[in-house]
Amino acid sequence: MIRARSLPVAAAPVATPSAQMAEDAVFRKVTWHIMPMVLLAYVFAFLDRINIGYAQLQMKQDLAFSDAVYGLGAGIFFVTYLLFEVPSNLLLEKIGARLTFLRIMVLWGLASAATAFVTAPWQFYGIRLLLGIFEAGFFPGIILYLTYWYPSQRRGRVTGLFLFGMPITGVLGGPLSGTIMSGMEGIGGMHGWQWLFLVEGLPTVLLGILLYRMLPDKPARAPWLDDAEKTLVQSVLDADHRGDAKAAHHGKLAAALADPKTYVLAFVYFCCACAVYTLTFWLPTMIKGLGIAQIATIGWYTAVPYIFGALGVLIISRSSDRFKERRWHVGGTLALGAVALASTSFLGAAVVPVMVLLCIASFFIFGGGSLFWSIPPTYLGREAAAAGIAVISSLGILGGFVSPTLIGWIKGVTGSIQMGLFALTALVIIGGLTILLGLPKSAVRVGSADDASH
Repeated sequence: MIRARSLPVAAAPVATPSAQMAEDAVFRKVTWHIMPMVLLAYVFAFLDRINIGYAQLQMKQDLAFSDAVYGLGAGIFFVTYLLFEVPSNLLLEKIGARLTFLRIMVLWGLASAATAFVTAPWQFYGIRLLLGIFEAGFFPGIILYLTYWYPSQRRGRVTGLFLFGMPITGVLGGPLSGTIMSGMEGIGGMHGWQWLFLVEGLPTVLLGILLYRMLPDKPARAPWLDDAEKTLVQSVLDADHRGDAKAAHHGKLAAALADPKTYVLAFVYFCCACAVYTLTFWLPTMIKGLGIAQIATIGWYTAVPYIFGALGVLIISRSSDRFKERRWHVGGTLALGAVALASTSFLGAAVVPVMVLLCIASFFIFGGGSLFWSIPPTYLGREAAAAGIAVISSLGILGGFVSPTLIGWIKGVTGSIQMGLFALTALVIIGGLTILLGLPKSAVRVGSADDASH
């Protein structure tokens, strides 16, 4: 077990009811101004990442791609994503969030749209590698960005709200993708999957420009906060980090790389990513295996588990904030979700029971996976947060490469993804045990006792 260093925590003054109401009002104002834009950006990010799962229903046949080619192409995105995450997050601290998100979203929107024109496996791999380079830094950048606005006791809920974009993308993206692919097939001499990449990729460029114009870098630069509100937000953030003073002597990247906690958290996130991307990349294929042939219908069926995933994000994050507990809410829910996903293998093509299990799996996998990201910013401390979050994301996101690649290979060899789901379940259970046994309860801070009303 990794033991956290003892941190001196200054006694926080007890807030009066009126002061607490004023603070709550300011943070509600912050949430209404930044979270809709952040959520919308993540919806487009996740849509551009997972639409390959829908496109492959046509793309593999049109281009004669095997399951192994698809699995490798889907997963290889994460190789370059890994390599460029840390530099991107460190650059964000230097140039600010607005310029960083503008660069990322414009380039990844263009790369995603360009996927429409691949004709060979090497082109498919190349564009996916470029997509990884361009998108790298967006996710950890948003996680870091939220630490500029919210103290630890409020971060579980807003992190859940941000990651609410994952299942919401599935709810909207399944029917949308199915409709585009079936309705636009043959228009302009192009296949439906080609239109899918164009229609879902190019709007991201415009959204990147919109974020640049509307998102302030930090509270001090928010035109919609007056001076008193800016001072209040900053004082709450400073009070939240009083216990992090001893971390300041470390170099940021060196501290993150030298700290064993970074690697424990990276492994847990690796398991989260394996579960999430197994579900997102292979859900359309699993539903097609139930005997549902029409692409538009498959899109509507995939929306149902994602609805439950959205509920999981909201309910599990709120429960975690309410009980001020992180480890069981992350480790336990991920294990339950993985078991439910693997259990679908025993039910053959029984539509209703399989869909019920997929809904349960989605509820717990998305709920636990989203809540995980409320842990690193507080566990690592202020000085190591930027580099540490990026390192954890970079190493852990390899789960997004391993799970689709492994399952694609297993499906190609055996004709079924059953053994791949079993291996995934075992791995995610190990990840759940790691967060329970490897992180001491005292290290995962969720505000002070005086913050219970939050």
